[in-house]
Amino acid sequence: MFVHLDNRALLKITGKDSESFLQSQLSNDVNKLDNSSIQLSAYCQHQGKILVLFWLLRSKDDFLLSFPLDLIETVKNRLQMFILVSDVKIEDVTEKYLQLGLINENKADAYVLNGQLSLMLVDSQSAEKFTFASRQYWDKACIDNLIPEVNSLTTEKFVPQMLNLDIDEIGVSFTKGCYPGQEVVARLHYLGKVKRRLFVFKSVSEIKVGDDLFCPSSKSARTCGSVVFQVKFKADYFCLATLEVAHKDDQIYLNNEQGPTLTRINYE
Repeated sequence: MFVHLDNRALLKITGKDSESFLQSQLSNDVNKLDNSSIQLSAYCQHQGKILVLFWLLRSKDDFLLSFPLDLIETVKNRLQMFILVSDVKIEDVTEKYLQLGLINENKADAYVLNGQLSLMLVDSQSAEKFTFASRQYWDKACIDNLIPEVNSLTTEKFVPQMLNLDIDEIGVSFTKGCYPGQEVVARLHYLGKVKRRLFVFKSVSEIKVGDDLFCPSSKSARTCGSVVFQVKFKADYFCLATLEVAHKDDQIYLNNEQGPTLTRINYE
């Protein structure tokens, strides 16, 4: 199944210092990335909150950053600020390529995200060669695989641990060295206890990104979690949402105690 991911931007990073530049800016270990995989990597501000979550690709000596289109100007301008005297060039190539999400497709020239999902980049004039499925299939597959998204509604809302990026170091390396927010993220990893994690929920009622999760048994002054990513799939709504781990098996409502019920889907 092929899905046109026309809601994603694409930046190309070139120059002899491009790898060391990205290594100093992103949460994951860029040096370990090969030419056939997608690396999840958070771009954080100084407090450890995620500005954007990149899909990082290596193309020989160059790199590509795929991320939600509504953050294109913010991200490009911020990266540009830190180039200083480095030999690094940032180019917006969003219009040059089609980003195709592949579900259960085996293509030699695709970048692998996991065993089910991959990403293929093709010339923007090649759309007629493909039959595209609705993007809801891709979004639902990402939710099923606990692959989060950070867009303009959720930027600077979460530390990497809230999105499970530290688990098996899928999106955070704790040995690579410094990057913006690294001290906060590392301190939480080594000294703290992660109170909120990412879970999958289902509801018959509408769910929106940024909605709050309410748990009557929680002692939190406000809410016990929030919606990170959502999709309406067939008759139901599905989402990825942060939730206080202590209440993962409790009754959860959307926004308040009178709101719709959320059912946690347990993949364990």
